[in-house]
Amino acid sequence: MLNTVALDQLLLLDIETTPLTADFNHLPDDMQRLWLEKNTKTAPESENGEEAFAEKAGLYAEFGRIVCISAGFFYTEGGHYQLRIKSFAGENEQEVLVAFLELVQKFFTKFPRFQFAGHNIREFDIPYLCRRALINGLNLPAPMQVHNFKPWESPMLDTLQIWRFGEFRNYTSLKLLAAVLGIPTPKDDIDGSMVGRVFWEERNLPRIVEYCQKDVLTVAQLLLKFKGLPLLGKEEVSFV
Repeated sequence: MLNTVALDQLLLLDIETTPLTADFNHLPDDMQRLWLEKNTKTAPESENGEEAFAEKAGLYAEFGRIVCISAGFFYTEGGHYQLRIKSFAGENEQEVLVAFLELVQKFFTKFPRFQFAGHNIREFDIPYLCRRALINGLNLPAPMQVHNFKPWESPMLDTLQIWRFGEFRNYTSLKLLAAVLGIPTPKDDIDGSMVGRVFWEERNLPRIVEYCQKDVLTVAQLLLKFKGLPLLGKEEVSFV
């Protein structure tokens, strides 16, 4: 599989998001009303909209923010693939986004067959990044101006879409896909539902970064598995 995909042309990515504020009451009044309106349309009647903010708001770019972006790229050394992972994280979302967008532009300029790669990036990570960039007043580099691309031209290699094989009813998590394909993954310290609490209450950003980097590494292993290549060993992964 993926015979036409050049691994060294890919920018692997994963993002971690949290609610926009520490709790619902810290939102401006108009945003509180808009959140309750949105939540009413998508949640069961029994759900408390204010309580749901902490759990769900990070899923929506209008009510959430990005606290970490991890990016990985393949290179070869001694005839074997290596992976380098770099993370952008911090409390200032605009600074995080600016640094990442500069990396995207650099990769796009350098690699003629550039593509983003990740799990569910087509439906979550890339749209979220684009929306938060615009909210922060930033310009999108060419490969993130997705409205300009025809569906088959979009520079995104999504492992969820690959695994779907054209079937769109099923969602397979990254953790489940790695498990069924026999890809060993480090035991997670947290999961996505805990990121908001770890950020706002524990103020433990390094813990979030480590979790985000694990997902990038797992995506890299999936791509190697799809191509029938050996998986990466610990000594073949470095962090910048």
